Amino acid sequence: MDLSTVNQRIENLKKELNGHNYRYYVLNEPVISDFDYDQLMQELINLERDYPQFADPLSPSQRIGDDRNLEFIQREHTMVMYSLGNTYNREEVIEFDSRLRKIIEEPIEYACELKYDGAAISLTYEHGRLVRGLTRGDGTRGDDVTANLKTIRSIPLTISADDCPAIFEIRGEIILQRDTFNSLNEERLLEGDAPFANPRNAASGTLKMQNSSLVAKRKLDCFFYSLAGEELPCSTHSENLSWARKCGFKVPPYLEVFKDINGVLTFIDKWKDARKKLPFDTDGAVIKVNSTLQQNLAGFTAKSPRWAMAYKYPPDQAETRLISVDFQVGRTGAITPVANLDPVLLAGTTVKRASLHNADQIRLLNLHIGDYVIIEKGGEIIPKIISVNLSKRDLFATEVDFITNCPECGTELTRDPGEAKHFCPNEDLCPPQIKGKIEHFISRKAMNIDSAGSETVGQLYEADLLHSVADLYDLSYDQLIKLDRFADKSVSNLTAAIEDSKKIQFERVLFALGIRYVGETVAKKLARTLGSIEAIRQASKDQLTSVDEIGERIAESLIAWFSRDKNLILIQRLQDHGVRMSQEIEENIRQIQPLSGKSVVISGTFSRFSRDELKDLVEKFGGKNTSSVSSKTSFILAGENMGPEKLKKANDLSIPIIGEDEFINLLSL
Repeated sequence: MDLSTVNQRIENLKKELNGHNYRYYVLNEPVISDFDYDQLMQELINLERDYPQFADPLSPSQRIGDDRNLEFIQREHTMVMYSLGNTYNREEVIEFDSRLRKIIEEPIEYACELKYDGAAISLTYEHGRLVRGLTRGDGTRGDDVTANLKTIRSIPLTISADDCPAIFEIRGEIILQRDTFNSLNEERLLEGDAPFANPRNAASGTLKMQNSSLVAKRKLDCFFYSLAGEELPCSTHSENLSWARKCGFKVPPYLEVFKDINGVLTFIDKWKDARKKLPFDTDGAVIKVNSTLQQNLAGFTAKSPRWAMAYKYPPDQAETRLISVDFQVGRTGAITPVANLDPVLLAGTTVKRASLHNADQIRLLNLHIGDYVIIEKGGEIIPKIISVNLSKRDLFATEVDFITNCPECGTELTRDPGEAKHFCPNEDLCPPQIKGKIEHFISRKAMNIDSAGSETVGQLYEADLLHSVADLYDLSYDQLIKLDRFADKSVSNLTAAIEDSKKIQFERVLFALGIRYVGETVAKKLARTLGSIEAIRQASKDQLTSVDEIGERIAESLIAWFSRDKNLILIQRLQDHGVRMSQEIEENIRQIQPLSGKSVVISGTFSRFSRDELKDLVEKFGGKNTSSVSSKTSFILAGENMGPEKLKKANDLSIPIIGEDEFINLLSL
């Protein structure tokens, strides 16, 4: 290549990699596999090495990925959190050993561990007490997520050991066990939310949530893999981890120590398939010089330690033929294309279907019926098609076109600006949408009518007995007993469950209605703040967005839902049947309500109470928690390190700012 072509390719790679870094570390929405990312990065590293005149200190090859969130306080790492160099090649593992032997002129012992697929964190302990927890951030500074980390039960808040350093850091990986991840996704689907792509994204996204009480519900876990500090208890990496395990840190038992690189290669081979049987995700093996003295001799590059590297296993892939594409309709009307494939064995299971996500994905792949496609199962819920083997394409193959009309009811599809998916707007007559809404309504976290299921809903729909959730309350014994699979006991169980659902709290009824973007948490906030379906119906956009965690998108969705006559009729029918449409009176009565009618913004960190405890106090004494400062904000409860944007806006709008003590005095506590 001539120099201008090389320069252009380097610039294109830098731009592409920076984009992928942003999606991976900030949005937690990667669009390419780790393998493809690593290949792009290696190409950039090679070009910059071969053409040093184009080297750039701000190149993504010279910096550590950034996962900072400006909503969190930024703090310096005591010691830089470097990223690891990695390879998919056994020969490069051997070269790693050869390079080290030129620096360290004595026998080298290696410690090998699994590479856990999650979000990296660093915890600082002073005199045996957890004082700070940071995300990796840019390696030098990270987000202070201490409050969230304290909710993770595998992280000790205090330790006691006679040989405990006065100050030390311990690094680890925040993960979600697969069973926990699957349960979380089931809940999200019930709430009408998109499922997480994989446990790593779910763990990382959870760690960045602003509400630590919600973080606690996600059941995050933490595996610890290294100690850092000026004075460590032991002189080897493996012994330091053994010490940490004795102190109560969750150090996985998979670490092994080898006298030479041959043992390392044996470890890599051992876990290639065995790791798939573990209850959590791993994507490789980590190799480290065991001696801390030898680690110091080897030192660091600008980006990574010379004494450690990761060997990454290629993602599980298989090639098979695309037979056809189905288009599924969800309860919200979202259209999801799914590929039907010739059955193929992948990662121990037979795969017949793969996700295609949306029209853009089909267009990018340039799919044709009969194509031989490469499918991958690299931590995703279901396999996905990542590429097409064009060398095997039939010249007369038909291109896959995204449908223009609903496959169930024939209605022309719509696609809103900014939306990735197409939707069927015929929510009143489209069968999958009708049945999906009813299935959501009866689900465990909604009305909990556990004697019905999707088969029962389908049967009642086909029998012309069920076209709306309100129809459930019109069902009679005489209607049900005539149907197949219904005996006296099953009919009695179903009618009793329907009757019991009338006692369900209003916040769950609101969630059960299936209003777009109103999941379980949002429904709870609305119900507890506004109190009744009528108050929510009459609320303006400003009133809705003043409720904690309610943004413009949710407010607009609520206003649109309540503007439809059919939904008002539905509410009236449910009310007539005795379904609760307001909070219980005793839930709303407070003897003392000094914050009644006040909107409060909480910002900063506090000494006497956590932010969640302060939010609970605001609600308990009649106030409303809001996340952003506006002209409707009554006052700001400010702690240390109040957000600078909130402070500026408060000053511009002359919003009162009070401290923790003044707030407690206001409540007369």
